[in-house]
Amino acid sequence: MRRTKFLRAGLISLGFISLVLTSGCLQNNGAGTKEQFGTIGGAVIGGLLGAQIGDGSGQLAAVAAGTLLGAFIGNDIGASLDKADQLYAERTAQTSLESAPTGETSSWANPDNGHEGTFTPTDTYYIDDYTPCREYQQTVTIGGRTETAYGTACRDANGDWRIKS
Repeated sequence: MRRTKFLRAGLISLGFISLVLTSGCLQNNGAGTKEQFGTIGGAVIGGLLGAQIGDGSGQLAAVAAGTLLGAFIGNDIGASLDKADQLYAERTAQTSLESAPTGETSSWANPDNGHEGTFTPTDTYYIDDYTPCREYQQTVTIGGRTETAYGTACRDANGDWRIKS
């Protein structure tokens, strides 16, 4: 009984210490990715839940399995949260390509994490006299760092805009 209490206390302490130590490694200008935090958070929670199962070597196996399963689930949750930024950017790009005049900048912002971006069509032309294409400039700002990209999108046969370059 006493050994089990020490084992559980040690595992809980190890989990929290690991979370604190690795969170410093995950920093990227003050913030790690949501996937990284999800992975570590899930691993710690899974390990702690696994520590509540069984005794001795069975408990160690449960901790290992809980840690792996928690890491997998946490990573998946973190990845899906990053998709919100992609959805905001995609909606803004499609709307801008469809209806914004050349040179007009449209903006998006994710209120949950402060990430933001802009989309500006810079030129419009036709290929084959039927297919409209637009060159554009796109910016994304995450953690105070802004990245700029340039490309071309053309409307496909279904009427959707597809990025070509």
